[in-house]
Amino acid sequence: MVEEESLRVVRCGGSELNFRRAVFSADSKYVFCVSGDFIKVYSTATEECVHILQGHRNLVTGIQLNPKNHLQLYSCSFDSTIKLWDYTDGILIKTFIVGCKLHALFTLDCAEDSVFVIINKEKPDVFQLVSVKLPKSSSQEIEAKELSFVLDYINQSPKCIAFGNEGEYVAAVRDFYLSVYFFKKKTTSRFTLSSSRNKKHAKNNFTCVACHPKEDCIATGHRDGKIRLWRNFDDEKKYTYTCLHWHHDLVMDLAFSVTGNSLLSGGRESVLVEWREAAEKNKEFLPRLGATIEHISVSPAGDLFCTSHSDNKMIIIHRNLEVSAVIQGLVKDRNIFTGLMIDPRTKALVLNGKPGHLQFYSLQSDKQLYNLDIIQQEYINDDGLIQIELTKAAFGCYGNWLATVEQRQEKETELELQMKLWTYNKKTQGFVLNTKVNMPHEDHITALCFCNAEKSENPTLVTTSKDGHFKVWILTDDSDIYKKAVGWTCDFVGSYHKYQATNCCFSEDGSLLAVSFEEIVTIWDSETWELKCTFCQRAGKIRHLCFGRLTCSKYLLGATENGILCCWNLLSCALEWSAKLNVRVMEPDPNSENIAAVSQSSMGSDLFVFRPSEPRPLYIQKNISREEVQWGVFVPRDVPESFTSEAYQWLNRSQFYFLTKSQSLLTFSTQSPEEKLTPTSKQLLAEETLPTTPFYFILGKHRQQQQDDKLNEALENELIQLPLTENIPAISELLHTPAHVLPSASFLCSMFVNSLLLSKETKSAEEIPDDVSMEEEKESVDSDEENNFTEEVQDTNNTDLGKDIIHQLSKSEEKELRKFRKVDYSWMTAL
Repeated sequence: MVEEESLRVVRCGGSELNFRRAVFSADSKYVFCVSGDFIKVYSTATEECVHILQGHRNLVTGIQLNPKNHLQLYSCSFDSTIKLWDYTDGILIKTFIVGCKLHALFTLDCAEDSVFVIINKEKPDVFQLVSVKLPKSSSQEIEAKELSFVLDYINQSPKCIAFGNEGEYVAAVRDFYLSVYFFKKKTTSRFTLSSSRNKKHAKNNFTCVACHPKEDCIATGHRDGKIRLWRNFDDEKKYTYTCLHWHHDLVMDLAFSVTGNSLLSGGRESVLVEWREAAEKNKEFLPRLGATIEHISVSPAGDLFCTSHSDNKMIIIHRNLEVSAVIQGLVKDRNIFTGLMIDPRTKALVLNGKPGHLQFYSLQSDKQLYNLDIIQQEYINDDGLIQIELTKAAFGCYGNWLATVEQRQEKETELELQMKLWTYNKKTQGFVLNTKVNMPHEDHITALCFCNAEKSENPTLVTTSKDGHFKVWILTDDSDIYKKAVGWTCDFVGSYHKYQATNCCFSEDGSLLAVSFEEIVTIWDSETWELKCTFCQRAGKIRHLCFGRLTCSKYLLGATENGILCCWNLLSCALEWSAKLNVRVMEPDPNSENIAAVSQSSMGSDLFVFRPSEPRPLYIQKNISREEVQWGVFVPRDVPESFTSEAYQWLNRSQFYFLTKSQSLLTFSTQSPEEKLTPTSKQLLAEETLPTTPFYFILGKHRQQQQDDKLNEALENELIQLPLTENIPAISELLHTPAHVLPSASFLCSMFVNSLLLSKETKSAEEIPDDVSMEEEKESVDSDEENNFTEEVQDTNNTDLGKDIIHQLSKSEEKELRKFRKVDYSWMTAL
């Protein structure tokens, strides 16, 4: 039974991996990135998340290696603290309380017991670079209030601050200004670019800065795509700069290599450019990286680069400009048109991903599983271009079918509409295009849904449109003389007084179809497609529509744009109850009668959980988010919870996830984030959800389950079973060690076979009497062999005697019985 704790909203994943520059470990084995309130540690070889450093109470804004100990990591956050971590074990070592919001963090080898941070004072848009002295103390929490001013009027982004020539100076850029502070001289030089509004100087704004590690050279990126290399900047009159120009749009980030021989740049072209020897002609390219490059990092060893991209992705790149690994987070698209869906097969969260794609995202491991290219066209990054948008998607038939709708509209009269139906291919383990329908409707499609009833023989899809019609699509035999195939075709077209069709949904058993036409809800028979009844409350256009489930399947719920929630009884064809609630999200739980509704108010978003059979909510939580909640979905649990409180029982079988306007993915939990997201729990979860592959059979868990089902306890106690392979160290090493460090297969094979052999010394305590030693038993086996045979025959002849006759077994008979008890006869149960 779960201990009753307060239910709170937690960030469950999908945080930005590209918020700040990534940081490499000294040996390049790990790469660190901020992710919301956490710091994630990824392996550069396997792309797996090996640690999650948790302890900050607000957004983490900066990370840096400890210059004095490369096995430790500094981090800063909006919670006004700097924390020191041992990243190899994932342990928090110390917390330094600064007392003000920290926007970025920098460390220097030459700065003893000090770090540099960006803070804002007084005015919200005025930022300062200050030095923070970290006092030495044995306590875990220490106050660090000693701040030393360095630079004023700077940009809050860490891309606009850089330390150069082994810490001799620091450069900062903002708007049209470049400031350089020299630590030894304690002087500041300022340089200004022309900010006139003519075309030549209109885009001179500074966007980023990088400093040469060993020379007095500063590289700055600009909005017009130019890179300027500044020299002699210790004199405000004799300074010089040269220009490098390849990017057609603003330069997003710059980074020098460890030796300073090359300069890396990136921007919206999704191309990493390496300028060797800072020469215009000597440059190399790594193109087609998929999305805008926002940050560039270089490992301390100089062998790896890391680019962070606008689609929430990190790419690990070798020194020779070859991609080594890709770490993909939840893609934050401009608009989530499809809403949140759950893939019935993988239990993955499915929604809009990068342009023209659906992304399948694992909520358990907090990583993207794969992308499905729906539009199948090359994406052109141009602000003025009207793109093809993926607007609708739905799963049907337990994940066997997927329907998608894409559209493009440049003018009101020029609508391009296409519906695609995808079938799941078991061989390729992915979706394959089956049917493509051009212009399925004459106007925008507003909703689509499959009939997912268990008794449904023929797959059925319904689409509704602003053209006033809903269409029923069924799967038909599309075979011809060349091949056998199936395809989708329109079976029925329905309408109601030329009103726009806005929503549709099937009842749980698939017998009824509900279609809303603006303010009117119509009920149709799914067998004959006859109109059965209509509901009209004149409370505004229907925004959401759903049937009740299980014991509440006789109810139909509808939420209107005017803030009215209606519940109709399908048996009496009358309004059961109504409530004034401005519902923005309404989702039924597939495993219970519960329905979650999220309403919008002036204070934020509120959650109401209720059953259609009664208007009294089971659970209410105010202000689950200060911003608008746009989408929600129930995800069935693999292992049900056991909440006893009536207020929390709605979370026993499913978990509710919701997406806010800023695309933060949140959920409800009684566990703290530290308990919720641990590598150990992830490993256990992965082991429990292993597919039935040969590796699954090696684990031996199915053997234990079969024995529990087929053998009683007495038989199990008397038989000597093979040891479960999950407890054998050799098997554990084989399954949990990364493949690239395993020895040869010939060596593993012999070790694996030996581990499965039954040891001669394996005997239970019952089989060996205390007064009989092993040596005496071996000596007497041969001499008693003949006597055993005759005594066994006599014993079988006396089997018809009464039960009250008790036969005393001789020593030889006991030994013979022990032999039979050693043999495993469990294989006979499978016959």
